Amino acid sequence: MIIASNFKTNYTRAKTDDFVIAIQDFMRTTRSKQQVRIYAPATALDLFDEIPSLHVGAQNFYPTQNGSYTGEIGFEQLEEFAIDTVLIGHSERRHILKESQDLIAQKFNFAQAKNVEIIYCVGEPKEIRALGIDAVMAYIWEQFEGIDINYERLVIAYEPVWAIGTGLTASDDDIKEVLGRLDEKLSAPLLYGGSVKVDNIKEILSIDKCSGVLVGTASWSVEAFSSMIQAADNLEKQ
Repeated sequence: MIIASNFKTNYTRAKTDDFVIAIQDFMRTTRSKQQVRIYAPATALDLFDEIPSLHVGAQNFYPTQNGSYTGEIGFEQLEEFAIDTVLIGHSERRHILKESQDLIAQKFNFAQAKNVEIIYCVGEPKEIRALGIDAVMAYIWEQFEGIDINYERLVIAYEPVWAIGTGLTASDDDIKEVLGRLDEKLSAPLLYGGSVKVDNIKEILSIDKCSGVLVGTASWSVEAFSSMIQAADNLEKQ
């Protein structure tokens, strides 16, 4: 399974280094079989001493190698730290920072050309959810415009916008239905994100077609994130 933490605009380089060291020590000690991802702020990226199944990735980048784009991060800056996994399409970038589908597709195509792992985020706002599953899926499929769904290093994260940072979590049936419909057309691993916590991760990971989670706030302590990794290991042993 893929257990991913999105730090968002939190953690310094020193605190990120401490976090990564603690998590990799935990994974070595427990011999964890999970694929772990930690998406740190750009200012916290570094050449970490990682175990093979743990990678620190980038939350964002501009689709360029380098150039005159004041304030942006190009791939030249990511490659300095051997970044091999990126987030694209997160709802906070779509809805708060107003990224268009065209820009998101440009980012996707650039990252694909670099052959890095892409966790591509899709999801619906509350007003669309209220219209029913057909409206939800129509909205989500629009978020694949310009996206190569056959890219071999693609991972999809379903994150209902109304469940991110709100404490609300989609019901097991809602998650199962969306992941099931995505699975009909996609071969990529499917993650769930949206108020995932230590006390509900086991149930979420047990949902059919769920290959992992993308977690925000609840993953920002070593103890909590370690517990999530352990929960995934325990499930696979059953």
